[in-house]
Amino acid sequence: MLRFTRASLTGRAMISRGSPEWSHRLDLKKGKKTTLAHKLGTSKPNNALQYAQMTLHDLTEWVLAYSPWPLTFGLACCAVEMMHSYSSRYDLDRFGIVPRPSPRQAEIIIVSGTVTNKMAPLLRNIYVQMVNPKWVISMGSCANGGGYYHFSYAVLRGCERSIPVDFWIPGCPPSAESLVFCLHNLQKKIRWHEIQKYSVR
Repeated sequence: MLRFTRASLTGRAMISRGSPEWSHRLDLKKGKKTTLAHKLGTSKPNNALQYAQMTLHDLTEWVLAYSPWPLTFGLACCAVEMMHSYSSRYDLDRFGIVPRPSPRQAEIIIVSGTVTNKMAPLLRNIYVQMVNPKWVISMGSCANGGGYYHFSYAVLRGCERSIPVDFWIPGCPPSAESLVFCLHNLQKKIRWHEIQKYSVR
């Protein structure tokens, strides 16, 4: 399912493709929320064990939504805009979004720049090393579809040919505001979804 969203701050656009879980579990406009209580068919727990499961599930959703740790995978000029989003003007640290140097500590990977055929296996290995649940943001025209180098023999025409992508941010280069907007939408989707569905990908 493709969704087209318009960024309210910049006039730039963002396209997101949700996994099948997203398409039937989330409607941001209607504000429907799927929790463990809805899954069990009750709004109140019947016993202490069920209450502990519901509380732990909600706590896990809250922690994952408000402290996502991205791995920055900057390959070209879009990486400058990605670094700009961590500077004092936008300051993603205040939202709990702290970049991590290791894929074993990260839940999000931001691919920005041209992915070459030699870089694609390394990108796949880094994706495999990330913890579950994990999300991928493809930032910029080169990461989305090859950009200006689309017809080059050495360029992968979109990083989704190597790893599954959850969000695409168009632009050459996209602004830092577009990345901030994308990360806010990702936080909403994490908060309003069942975590167990993301562990199987």
